[in-house]
Amino acid sequence: MDQNRNVILALVISFAILFGWQLLFPSKPPPPPPQSQPQGQPAAPGAGPGAVAAAETVKPRAEVLAQTPRIAIRTPKIAGSIALIGAELDDLTLLDYSETADPKSPKIELLSPDGSEHPYFVDFGWAQPSGAAVKLPGPNTRWSASGAELTPQQPVDLTWDNGEGLRFKRHYAVDDNYMFTVTQTVENDTGQPVSLSAYGRIVRVGEPPASTTYLLHEGPIAVLNGTLHDGGWWASPDRYNYADVKKGPPLTDTTTGGWLGFTDKYWLTTLVPEQQAPVTTEVRYNGEGHRDVFQADFTSSGQTVPAHGALSTENRLFAGAKEVHLFDYYESALGIPRFDRAIDFGLFYWITKPIFLALDFFSTHIFYNAYGSFGLSILLLTLCIKLLFFPLANKSYRAMGKMKALQPEMQKLRERFGDDKARLNQEMMALYKRVGANPMAGCLPIFIQIPVFFSLYKVLYVTIEMRHAPFYGWIHDLSAPDPTTFVNLFGLLPFAAPNISFLMVGAWPIMMGLTQYLQQKLNPQAAIDPVQQKMFMLLPIVFTYMLSQFAAGLVIYWTWNNLLSIAQQWMIMRRATVAPATA
Repeated sequence: MDQNRNVILALVISFAILFGWQLLFPSKPPPPPPQSQPQGQPAAPGAGPGAVAAAETVKPRAEVLAQTPRIAIRTPKIAGSIALIGAELDDLTLLDYSETADPKSPKIELLSPDGSEHPYFVDFGWAQPSGAAVKLPGPNTRWSASGAELTPQQPVDLTWDNGEGLRFKRHYAVDDNYMFTVTQTVENDTGQPVSLSAYGRIVRVGEPPASTTYLLHEGPIAVLNGTLHDGGWWASPDRYNYADVKKGPPLTDTTTGGWLGFTDKYWLTTLVPEQQAPVTTEVRYNGEGHRDVFQADFTSSGQTVPAHGALSTENRLFAGAKEVHLFDYYESALGIPRFDRAIDFGLFYWITKPIFLALDFFSTHIFYNAYGSFGLSILLLTLCIKLLFFPLANKSYRAMGKMKALQPEMQKLRERFGDDKARLNQEMMALYKRVGANPMAGCLPIFIQIPVFFSLYKVLYVTIEMRHAPFYGWIHDLSAPDPTTFVNLFGLLPFAAPNISFLMVGAWPIMMGLTQYLQQKLNPQAAIDPVQQKMFMLLPIVFTYMLSQFAAGLVIYWTWNNLLSIAQQWMIMRRATVAPATA
């Protein structure tokens, strides 16, 4: 097998890997658009409070929020409120994140109240054993508040007396980021012990729009007894995704330590029960009222509130952006197991996360959060990877140089033994052995970057730090494809190009194709049949169109990698000399 065939083989395998994933795991069909319909609340877990009276119609979010008295939430990163009727946390906006790359676009609204278009809310409370008749707070309960605003410096207490000797208190605290601590206390003045179980639940009405690829898990997620449960077949026997939860039965488990909730591409809402106490968890679906209702909840083991005594339980809620360093901090400081797995780093976790940490380090410590710092970090990371694999690539390119020097001798062998394939292969292998050439060595530079390529793609796709990260020129979002197209000369002509995928080939993908072509021209050119020659020449064009739909940061990486490879390959092969060999 000559060198050109090896390079063709390597490129074809790379092409097959890149496209094979999409073939094996095709794009998800988008969920149907939400319909206006009556809204009501599902019941709490166990024997908790019943359902709230259903609202007649869907109303604007702001109108629903204005219908009930509320406690404001103010932190550096979030704004929202807690309803005093029902004590639900159902209003949360992320102040650091906008819907588009335009900072003036609306901020991300994470939680919304029941009765709005997309209800998504969190509730804590107490459940009682079946047959018990204790009056507990429910969705219609009017709580009294110790203050009008919840801030990191000012916790808030909600209290309610059932009029039968039980006094309930709910203490809310929040940090400077996205972690709430909710401490529930029951004071018993009835003269008799009372058995209760604490619970927390997240209710999400309607299946939210999700990404159109199976490369990312969005939906129910949990870490229970140290095991990650998500939509991937590799994570657990249970399929924690919207489709399988809808099919039923409920996904029930028991755990000591862990967390569960719902994840989106960039946002997470999850319950974190007491890590030292056993709880029962459940992810369920309720299709009542022609609507999709998903619920993730936990219920503690039954506990006794002694007569003239009290019982307290402390749980947490994370509701916010999936920031890598923040998850690492919470995992260490609060002992939340595998919390960083809420970010879908994928099967190459051991490569993907270090790549992100390197990019983040370069951005914050070398480029000092300058404009385009993550793009510059990608260039620096590429250079570091090149240096790391330099000895291997150096050996590979030297082998390619030997192969290039052998081309005249190989052509003579083809002319002499062209009709005897077995003898031709035998003579070629003998020639390779004589001069120490390896025909497969040229494939190595391509193969060694494939895991890095996929891992960088994953980093660009799933980490919120890359979301809307700008670069110089026309690239305003490294996680999105190059927005330019050759159809209107990359914006020079005064008209918008039609939004057709095969026409949306931007400047960076074209530069990538050109650099790949130049790199290809440096490879040894042997006499191969016309079909192989055409295939060889078409590969840069195929890759240009393929990568035009990938994140711009990935195309920048590939282009810069090609330029570094060209420089390295040219220098090595220019100096490579092999003494002529005779057959």
